[in-house]
Parts: sequence; C-alpha cells; structure tokens
Amino acid sequence: MHRSRLGTIVIDCESTDVEQVTQFWSQALGWSARPLKDPNGSGYRLLDAPAEGPTVLVQAVQHPSRVHIDIETDDIEAEVARLERLGARRVKFVKHWWVMEAPTGQRFCVVNPQRPDFAEKANVWDAR
Repeated sequence: MHRSRLGTIVIDCESTDVEQVTQFWSQALGWSARPLKDPNGSGYRLLDAPAEGPTVLVQAVQHPSRVHIDIETDDIEAEVARLERLGARRVKFVKHWWVMEAPTGQRFCVVNPQRPDFAEKANVWDAR
C-alpha cells in the first residue's frame, strides 16, 4: 500500500530571471511570492496559493515554457510502477524524483511528499 496525490503545479518559464517571470505570475494570479527555503531551489519561487489547493511554483528553466504537475507520494517506486501500468513511461531520474510522460505526451514528476497534510489527504493505493 502507498499514497499519492496532486502536490504541485509548476509553471516552467524559459528564462534566466526568476524574479521577472515570478512578478508576472504573482500579479496575474493575485498571490504574493517568496523564495523556497531549499538552498538548491534558487530557480524557484513559491506563490502563496490558497491552502486547500495544490502548491503553485514558478520555475526558471532552460527548456521551452510549459506547465507541469508534481504527484507527491510516500513510495516513489510504487507510484511510478502504478503510473506505468496506466500507460505512463519513465523519462529521467533527477536528484530524487522521476520525470514521467503520460500516454498523451505531457511531462510530470513523481516526488516525495511536499506538504504537511499529505498523509491525511492523499489517495491510498493497494500494492499490486
């Protein structure tokens, strides 16, 4: 048995200036923004989205702009295997998460739990 849920919506912006791209999204959505506490997260900014929804990040990237989701889970390998059974495929392992691709081509990531209410709000999946 493992758990997972939609954890984060990541707005990937092809830019070297994370502050500039964050300013647009912060103003467009009406949410303040702040750097992540992670010292390796300098290319990310956290938007202060409503608490009941997923986390929303702005990320400066070197690939074309897009939006992707992160699925958070307490067992990355079990969740990746479950998603593969649904038709997804592994693309690349990065640091400690998997970049996946849906059968329809969208990229998404499978990551460790990110929010404190993960255990109580996540879906529970049978081990198979």
